[in-house]
Amino acid sequence: MIAGRIRALDAFRGLTVAAMILVNNPGSWSHIYPPLAHAEWHGWTPTDLIFPFFLFIVGVSIIVAFARRERQGATGSQLLRKAVLRGVIILGLGLLLSGFPHYDLATIRIPGVLQRIGVVYLITAWIYIGFGPSARRVLAALLLLGYWALLALVPVPEFGPGVLTPEGNLAAHLDRLLLSGHLWQDTWDPEGLLSTIPAVGTCLLGTFAGERLVEDRPMAERTARLFLMGAVLIVLGLIWNTWFPINKNLWTSSYAVFTAGIACQALAACYWLIDFRGRDRWARPFYVFGTNALLAFVLSGLLTRMLTLWQVTAPDGTGVPAKQWLYDTWFVPLAGPLNGSLLFALANVGAALAVVWVFYRKGWLLRV
Repeated sequence: MIAGRIRALDAFRGLTVAAMILVNNPGSWSHIYPPLAHAEWHGWTPTDLIFPFFLFIVGVSIIVAFARRERQGATGSQLLRKAVLRGVIILGLGLLLSGFPHYDLATIRIPGVLQRIGVVYLITAWIYIGFGPSARRVLAALLLLGYWALLALVPVPEFGPGVLTPEGNLAAHLDRLLLSGHLWQDTWDPEGLLSTIPAVGTCLLGTFAGERLVEDRPMAERTARLFLMGAVLIVLGLIWNTWFPINKNLWTSSYAVFTAGIACQALAACYWLIDFRGRDRWARPFYVFGTNALLAFVLSGLLTRMLTLWQVTAPDGTGVPAKQWLYDTWFVPLAGPLNGSLLFALANVGAALAVVWVFYRKGWLLRV
């Protein structure tokens, strides 16, 4: 039990991390239920909500944590030094996972999930420390509108302006120029450089929700204001989708606004159920994940990588990755290819939960 924390925020964070581990670790990428796969390009699935949810939560957490430290007397420079250290450590952990265990500097993927979280956290924390509430709202709007303008108006060689195909968009063009050989795909990366701009917008929208969460109002009013904010953002995102399609890989501005709206309503629902109504038995596993989210995510990533690299002998005498052997030998006979793939992912979630449960029971927090 960790005292002195907003339990709805921990539950929402834990739910998001558990979902992130689930969708990242199927038994076979050829056998996935459609809601557990990303949209191929434009559009969205439930899986496309997970990463922006986490960045939104980072924004909420900045408000909650920094407000507490400011009450304890921390100065802006002290907060910034802590933010720089934390951002660099998260980015470093991302590179650790990207290269594990060989670390070939000529081919290592530089962008990634943790790398984006670290950079976005650092930029958003700096904006929070350096600018007032009104200026932060203006900056968020400028970031989202500016990204739209860049992708719509700046011509890409051989493609022209406003092309939003995987290879023809400006974000992919810049990634090829600056990070060639270090991308998820040969020609583009979903966590590339330019799309970090609207990702910061997602995090800033989270800070605005955090301000509503900690403001001096009755809990029912705070909940209602969160629901209303979420509804407005969802509508704005759907309207913007007409001109700038919702797209996770490009992290389009409509996607940033739309997913922040859903995240805001999800946070409001958790807050209403847990803090206002006191109904939290369902959330207890998510508290466990939420209090050590970074540890759970990193351990899951390392486990998956080790199972992929570890070779075992198959019945025909050939060597196969341990992950494939486990899936083919245990999970497919038990539930078939599709449900076996889902059970494998759930087992990965369970393994991560077992480790962080020990930390939770001991009151240990992995702080960076």
